Amino acid sequence: MFTGIVTDIGDIRSLERKGDLRARIGSSYDTRTIDIGASIACSGVCLTVIDLGPDWFDVEISAETLDKTTIGGWVKGTKINLERALKVGDELGGHIVSGHVDGLAEIVEMRPEGDSVRYTFEAPRTLARFIASKGSVALDGTSLTVNEVEDTRFGVNIIPHTQEVTTWGRCKVGDKVNLEIDTLARYVARLAEMSG
Repeated sequence: MFTGIVTDIGDIRSLERKGDLRARIGSSYDTRTIDIGASIACSGVCLTVIDLGPDWFDVEISAETLDKTTIGGWVKGTKINLERALKVGDELGGHIVSGHVDGLAEIVEMRPEGDSVRYTFEAPRTLARFIASKGSVALDGTSLTVNEVEDTRFGVNIIPHTQEVTTWGRCKVGDKVNLEIDTLARYVARLAEMSG
């Protein structure tokens, strides 16, 4: 489990296809504190560490994950948001995030709002019903509060600090991002469906 609080920006060092896709990710994490088999959220996608070096870790990515996420667009040098898995006693600063991406959202508008940037996203219709004003979403692994929702579009405000310490400062209109809906919203919708 994760919180959606990004703690590093990694870079793709290499990609190798051998059945599954193997990626080497550069990081400023102290890799001596990472175990083989550990989970790291990579732009919101929970991936398992299979090898380690002094400033990198390797992960394997299945075809299913490539189909459902932005990972298929990774190239050498791509910057990604990183978060290590929660440990008992860690602060829960964002919201509960599983690292299981539900689908892709597209940035359809970006506009300055004070020092922040207001992003508007288009979500798949099948997921839009789970997104609520003042609720939470994880976008590229970042826990964000939804400001408004209109049909399949929703907006979030990203403050300067978040733009600096994540990949959000590099985004542009037309970019696709990994979307994970709030787990609570999923269960509430399922309960309503079963009782209706």
